[in-house]
Amino acid sequence: MRGNTVLVTFVSVEEILDLRQQVLRPGQPRESALTEADLLPDTFHLAARTDSGELAACATFSTEPLPDTPALAPFATEGAWRLRKMASGPQVRGQGFGAAVLRAGLDACAARGGRLLWCSGRIAATGFYEHHGFTAVGDQFTVPGIGQHYHFVRELS
Repeated sequence: MRGNTVLVTFVSVEEILDLRQQVLRPGQPRESALTEADLLPDTFHLAARTDSGELAACATFSTEPLPDTPALAPFATEGAWRLRKMASGPQVRGQGFGAAVLRAGLDACAARGGRLLWCSGRIAATGFYEHHGFTAVGDQFTVPGIGQHYHFVRELS
């Protein structure tokens, strides 16, 4: 898959685990960046690399119903996919690698019958998600040990 000039490929979770841990769980064990959903049959992982082959960004997508919260009740749960563990290396932020991974994931979820993509995103990433068509829904909430988040949703076409 291509997102502009950035090459995005399907990869194994093992290929992206170090980047996830470094960006999303610094100072925690490598295994803290692994989730049960990573190994489910419908889950897929995407990665973008620099021209030199260095892993620049990654994201994981899996089928998962929306959380049972009043703010998310109006959204369809059939065809819901979840974006998890999206990470971009600090040396490449703002260069389009994360956006390319997200666009490729949106396309892949839609091709698999997805109707909605949702995630629990850090408050600091609100601008990124909104720029890519997501809407923050409901109140902020705290993910213990990580920080303040919103639920973000985007319908797939």
